[in-house]
Amino acid sequence: MMRIDAHQHFWQLATRAGAWPPPSLAAIHRDFAPRDLAPLLARHGIAGTVLVQSLPSEADTAWLLALAEGSAFIRAVVGWTDLLAPDAPARIARLAAQPRLKGLRPMLQDLADEGWIADAALAPALAAMASHGLRLDALVLPRHLPALLQCARAHPALDIVIDHAAKPPIAAAAFGAWREDMAQLAALPNVYCKLSGMVTEATAAWNVDDLRPYVSHVLDAFGSERVIWGSDWPVVDLAGGYDAWLAASEALLAHLPLAERERIFGLNALHFYALE
Repeated sequence: MMRIDAHQHFWQLATRAGAWPPPSLAAIHRDFAPRDLAPLLARHGIAGTVLVQSLPSEADTAWLLALAEGSAFIRAVVGWTDLLAPDAPARIARLAAQPRLKGLRPMLQDLADEGWIADAALAPALAAMASHGLRLDALVLPRHLPALLQCARAHPALDIVIDHAAKPPIAAAAFGAWREDMAQLAALPNVYCKLSGMVTEATAAWNVDDLRPYVSHVLDAFGSERVIWGSDWPVVDLAGGYDAWLAASEALLAHLPLAERERIFGLNALHFYALE
């Protein structure tokens, strides 16, 4: 099985000027670099990763791209640029010229405007992304899903992946509007979903059964062809760590035929991010 971790991060605290993560999150309040992740990938037979931005900064994106150049396992970078900048299409064209840059991620969960991604002013940037073959990673909370649906309908040529299954309210054992909103997004062929970041939405004492209703809905809605596994490392260290999340994922997907598990754990990432 070709395994790809489609969602991981690196950062240097000295360059983040007090940005997240705060000192109170002691498990991840330190620098993380390729040498820290490499042993985990080797232990689990994971052949490559998608390195995702965690700071809204073009300088940070340049740093991630430099890391990718020096790390054989980083197969793709999802970066950041200001999609509302007057010269956004030109910025996107410059970034797209970097071979490892495969997508962009506006940090929607941190924006006060829940409808930001549906703003018509973003149309030139989103069209430029689509024309250059870049994907949109959607870092959203459930409240952002209606606007993301508008965006996805307005830009059918833009491939979109919902990070962390939109962070459903697992700790509350609730669904709210998340279930129906995700189903509506899944009806669009250009929308995918990452099976990642779920354990940090559960209680500290989470178990596989806590996650099962949410994972089952994602599978039912998107099918094995449009679900992509990721670790969300090192953030996953706040909720049991890499090993525990991978073991839970394997248990939650164990009922699927091998071919479907192979898609979720690697082949879908290769296809979505054009790594083949």
